[in-house]
Amino acid sequence: MRSARLAVILDCCCVLVFVIIGRASHVQGESLAGIASTAWPFLAGLAGGWLAGRAWRRPFQLWPAGVGAWLGAVALGMVFRVVSGQGTALAFIGVALAFLGLFLLGWRLLAQAVIRSRPSS
Repeated sequence: MRSARLAVILDCCCVLVFVIIGRASHVQGESLAGIASTAWPFLAGLAGGWLAGRAWRRPFQLWPAGVGAWLGAVALGMVFRVVSGQGTALAFIGVALAFLGLFLLGWRLLAQAVIRSRPSS
């Protein structure tokens, strides 16, 4: 259960980094309300991806936890953005796929490498 909590925290941090960098690059400011407004669709999508992939069972695995988190955050996140009137652009979808894929799958790859490099007792 501890590893699932850690994975949720890391996944949420990845989404928040994506949002903060994106808002800063578009000079939208970094107010807490603005960050929350931009982040909630992706965080909700992330939650949907976690549920669909049952990520709590093996949260450090690329499949299904990492891929579910990644595609949930992007696909559902974009749907929630459209439904809430925030809109999407094709380039934005590509950037979200690349960034969130790199970060949500990347930390899992690093974690697996660390776990494999530890001597077994």
